[in-house]
Amino acid sequence: MHALVYTGTQKIDYREEKDPVTKPGESLIKVQASGICGSDMHAYHGNDERRIPPLILGHEVSGISLDGKYKNKKVVVNPLISCENCDYCQKEREHLCPKRTMIGMSTPIKRDGGLAELVSVPEKNIYEIPNNLSIKEAALAEPTAVALHAVLLAEQNLKKPLSESKILIQGAGAIGLLCGLVLNKEKNSTNITMSDPNKKRLDECAKYLKANFVSPNDKSIKENNFDLILESVGLEVTRHQAIKSIAPGGTILHIGLTQPSGTFDFKKLTIQEITLVGTYCYTNKDFKNTLEILKEKKLGDLGWIEYRDLKKGSEAFNEIHNGTCVAPKIILIP
Repeated sequence: MHALVYTGTQKIDYREEKDPVTKPGESLIKVQASGICGSDMHAYHGNDERRIPPLILGHEVSGISLDGKYKNKKVVVNPLISCENCDYCQKEREHLCPKRTMIGMSTPIKRDGGLAELVSVPEKNIYEIPNNLSIKEAALAEPTAVALHAVLLAEQNLKKPLSESKILIQGAGAIGLLCGLVLNKEKNSTNITMSDPNKKRLDECAKYLKANFVSPNDKSIKENNFDLILESVGLEVTRHQAIKSIAPGGTILHIGLTQPSGTFDFKKLTIQEITLVGTYCYTNKDFKNTLEILKEKKLGDLGWIEYRDLKKGSEAFNEIHNGTCVAPKIILIP
């Protein structure tokens, strides 16, 4: 098979690889679409100790099952693999399983991902794609589940309804946009500001999302101004802005993974009773609900996705790295 292989810092090679060998309980998927995630970019930058080259990245995958329970059916993959036995798994919080692993990751065991023509996946992680959902758009299920889970956590922690909250979304990538769309379409939130240094990407998001679109240094991002901030970037500088801009008693949802540490104003967090919630993925229930949301077209037109050939994936990684990519999400097609 052909695959896009992460071979070193800022190095992605399209080359021939051995076909994956399925283990007991797994099925072979002929990949039809595979998205590039922000965590794939962290690996590309050499900043993810969980992804060690050489490795086939990619965990936002849809395709056709070649064997097993779903043989010859159109399917989408939930890439989070949990043990199913621990306390977290038993209480439907499998996303927090201590033994959790993922396709497209090197630890705790190496599992090549879906930026390839074929990928092997545990059958329990495979879902049949609903009839009204295209196989290419189904690859958006994983990041949409991340956004849905983040919005639900925000709703649980806020002291007022989302529809009445003043909201800042930092970052106009796929997660930021999807959070905004879930807020717009599912929670009736329209008092939203989205910030990003990439104006072209903001302009693209503006075609689909009801919000105020600004650069990160815009004067409208005032101190003590927002009830909810969704931080989908993960930089020290964006965290600084988040804690400065959050209103007393407000909630910050930290989703970004770019910089793992740095200074932070814990004094304000303490004195003004700010709620800070970290969130990384989603539950199996969130994933199933996401497929229903996508099937029913509840997020509106998905024209902001850009589809490219897998063999041109290296160029896509480079454009995302350089900040010249307009599309919030690139999905690669083998």
